[in-house]
Amino acid sequence: MLVIAHRGASGYLPEHTLASYELAIRLGADFIEPDLVATRDRVLIARHENALATVRLDATGKILRDHLGRPVLAQATTDVADKPEFAERLVVKQVDGRPIAGWFSEDFTLGEIRTLRARERMPEQRPLSASHDGEYLVPTLREIIELLQRTEATTGQRVGIYPETKHPVYFAMEGRTFTGELIHTDLSERLVETLVDMEFTDPDRVFIQSFEVANLIRLKRDIMPRYGVTFPLVQLFADVHNTVYVARPYDVVYHARAGSDLQAIYGRLADLLSAGEGVTYADLASETALARMAESYACCIGPVKHNVLLLEQVSPVDADGDGVAELRLRLTGRVGAILGNAKRAGLQVHPYTVRAEERYRLLDEHNRALSAAEEVVRLILSGVDGFFIDQPDEGRAGVAMADAGLRNP
Repeated sequence: MLVIAHRGASGYLPEHTLASYELAIRLGADFIEPDLVATRDRVLIARHENALATVRLDATGKILRDHLGRPVLAQATTDVADKPEFAERLVVKQVDGRPIAGWFSEDFTLGEIRTLRARERMPEQRPLSASHDGEYLVPTLREIIELLQRTEATTGQRVGIYPETKHPVYFAMEGRTFTGELIHTDLSERLVETLVDMEFTDPDRVFIQSFEVANLIRLKRDIMPRYGVTFPLVQLFADVHNTVYVARPYDVVYHARAGSDLQAIYGRLADLLSAGEGVTYADLASETALARMAESYACCIGPVKHNVLLLEQVSPVDADGDGVAELRLRLTGRVGAILGNAKRAGLQVHPYTVRAEERYRLLDEHNRALSAAEEVVRLILSGVDGFFIDQPDEGRAGVAMADAGLRNP
């Protein structure tokens, strides 16, 4: 059972920092998960998004400013918004078809990234983590691999890496820098090139994941054979129930709009993607689609956890008696079809993301709030092969609880 440290020990320290990854290793993670984006000089760095900080847009799509003319910050994983020397790099871009205003990794060289410091992305929910704002640099992929190699050399602990390439179509084909040039960076190729250069090529210690499809197929068909390596590939899924919004793999949308040859790009999946822009992750969760993924490129899928453990909404409750209602989610005791479909296709299943904070705790069938470790037990008993978690120690505790329960039913 794999404990995958989601962005490191991101429940305790600012995500995607060497300190967060190192803590995750100490807390028992089997794999650490960096999200990868590229700098202007094509170096892979670890950030949740290519936006280093985002600001709000008004109803007309323009940057929202306060009464002093300052942009209204929405979210930040670095202190770039506090750097006056980078003020002119605040722009509005279309990323995967959506307007986003902020400062973007592809507009900064690695040297400029080195002047920034990491920040907690959710400071209201994680004040302890936010107390470490400004302490850590933004790491490169090479530095993350060096951490794993150093850990193995000093402790013998062989921790793996589970990178996600963020917005592959945007970086390779569609996106532009703030000065107008195409970014033209193939994240998948840069990832494999770095792994080979760093001699970190044990397929038991690497998973490569993506929400897009075409880049994973290209990894299998072209990039990995060219570099003489084979790594397990993981197809990530957004919510197949589309309970919040209709989730689609952006590469399919892009190629449909561009009139690309879907057969040449997707092979055996092409006929399942013929609806083009109308294709959703729900369409890819069928037994037929998953079987073709397994035959073509994937060894594993990464679904949203509530597509595995099905939930229902509980009427809002005023838990603290302060008049503020909180919507809670309760387990139904049923398991989603995507799990069985994947297993029948021979695919592993690694759902995301278990979180320990009170607002993320699920209720059991009797309205009792589960701990993160107890939620892990439920996932294990459902039949998953691993899971992403923000608090790896809770994940390790859940694995121990499940093992003890299976030994002593």
